Amino acid sequence: MSGSSFGKAFNITSFGESHGKATGVVIQGCPPGITIDETIIQKALDKRKPGQGPAGTKRKEPDNPVILSGIFKGRTTGTPITVLIENKDAKSKSYDEIESLFRPGHGDYTYQAKYGIRDFRGGGRASARETAARVAAGAVAQRVLDPHNIKIQTYTLELGGIRIEKVDDLSLKEKNSLQCPDPAAALKMEKKITDVKKQGDSLGGIVEIIASNVPAGLGEPVFDKLDADIAKALMSIGAVKAVEIGAGTRASQMTGFENNDQILQDGFQTNNSGGILAGISNGDDIIARVHVKPIPSILKTQNTIDENGNPVEISTRGRHDICAIPRINKVCEAMMAIVLTDHLLRQKALTS
Repeated sequence: MSGSSFGKAFNITSFGESHGKATGVVIQGCPPGITIDETIIQKALDKRKPGQGPAGTKRKEPDNPVILSGIFKGRTTGTPITVLIENKDAKSKSYDEIESLFRPGHGDYTYQAKYGIRDFRGGGRASARETAARVAAGAVAQRVLDPHNIKIQTYTLELGGIRIEKVDDLSLKEKNSLQCPDPAAALKMEKKITDVKKQGDSLGGIVEIIASNVPAGLGEPVFDKLDADIAKALMSIGAVKAVEIGAGTRASQMTGFENNDQILQDGFQTNNSGGILAGISNGDDIIARVHVKPIPSILKTQNTIDENGNPVEISTRGRHDICAIPRINKVCEAMMAIVLTDHLLRQKALTS
């Protein structure tokens, strides 16, 4: 009932708050014999952890994962895997002055409406801090996908209204802190971040996710379609406001002839479907895009109310990202890995 679990054959349950003692995840359904240890999870967490790049928060978390269960001699045992990630640099005093105020764009108002109580420190459970658990689980999921040569990549397609025109070499994203494969666009994005930061504001953007070598046949009709589960997984990330698969919104502007991926002897001629037809993978690259909203914690003064309904003004101070990109890129990658692992294991159960 708490909404903290995701997946069926490969199931994860995350726990913890932004300024609590720790966050973490319990993973159930991972097959036995998979090689995994803290260093593999740490490598994934390092790409998401705070304190990196011009858009990042100044909060410094080492995000050192501790495996509490489910691993013996470096291999999974088939029992629940528990990963704990301690919070080392939470500074809750920054929130004392606004503890009774509802921050615009945050979950303060809705959490209060649902539970009658909320952890105001950094957003509590609604904080992006929760995504560290997803990345840890995604690292485990990727180890299940590795023997099948399934690879997942992400890159920054747009940030602050600046969009790249084309991708000539995806590896170029490693040349800048924004994970943008267009060097000229990356420079413009960095300048935009600097300008907006001076104004006490924040930015959003678009991240593209590409899953390669996914076999045909993954996905369940009717309600557990692969694209439906991918959309749910990605939409469950706090800052994501829209998800596209394949041609996405452009499909509504096409004719049937333009949108259909014609089938040739060597495969599909195009990939407007994003690698999924009738909710089942067709063997092409799975392509998804997420539209990420601006970070709601901003210095600019805004109107709001307190818990008694009194009108007040608020300026959210503390340590916050200017944009969720590029840290969210790794979270998107992790959620895609979790969905594909879940459906891969479900397909194996079906065909065995």
